[in-house]
Amino acid sequence: MKALRWSTALFCWPAALLFLVSVPVAQAQQSVAPPPEILSTVTPKDVHTRAKLHTELGSLYFQNGNVIVALEELTIAISINPNYAQAYSTRGLVLYQIKEYVSAEKDFQRALDLDAKDPQINNNYGWFLCHTGKEKESIAYFQRAIKEPLYQTPEVAYLNAGACYARIGELDLADESIRTTLRYMPDNPQALYQLAYISYKRGNFDAAKEHLKKVIRLSNPDAEALWLFLRVERRLGNNMDVDSLTAQLRRQFPDSPQYQDYLKGNFE
Repeated sequence: MKALRWSTALFCWPAALLFLVSVPVAQAQQSVAPPPEILSTVTPKDVHTRAKLHTELGSLYFQNGNVIVALEELTIAISINPNYAQAYSTRGLVLYQIKEYVSAEKDFQRALDLDAKDPQINNNYGWFLCHTGKEKESIAYFQRAIKEPLYQTPEVAYLNAGACYARIGELDLADESIRTTLRYMPDNPQALYQLAYISYKRGNFDAAKEHLKKVIRLSNPDAEALWLFLRVERRLGNNMDVDSLTAQLRRQFPDSPQYQDYLKGNFE
């Protein structure tokens, strides 16, 4: 489920989830709220500035894999300014990662209640829906983000929409969205991976291989990319390459779902 503007413009890169340690959300919330007497002394401008700062800190901690501190910072932001939509949207992503899906949904809904037109919030919520079994519902939120003229990173929503279209087998729409992303970012490895996946699903294994070769050249492949490459080479009958990719998958990602699928022979 990398290019990380995790809180504001989440890219969808397969198996790019950071290693996260679950922490009870209620515990985090109880431990970090500033004293009421401090809140009562700040001006509205100070409230916004401080909430924004803590949200940005939370996003950075999240990007670096420190979920506990990320939750603390985001909860501080919300305690300072309960009407700061970006803090809820960012915390929703963090809560998703620790599988607190109900709490994440509440945070996203609160963010949308506060700022329904914000393209970053719509993109983040669409990503959340796409990764919680509501792929068809997610598309509308990506489209809302894309249509917002002030959205500074529409390529992000195009990429996420394309990946979600691919999940539900809408390969033509997926291809169109991903190629739009590549017009903004020609060498984006996430988009190239998605093109490889689309080509694989269409049975165009040579094209899939070419896209994956670019992915390997531009980035360190994760388990998902290696697994797709292995299956492509298997389809092409390149047994030596299959063996090499299998060894790499086993060495680097022995506990991954992809390697477990390999052990079970679940190639599709």
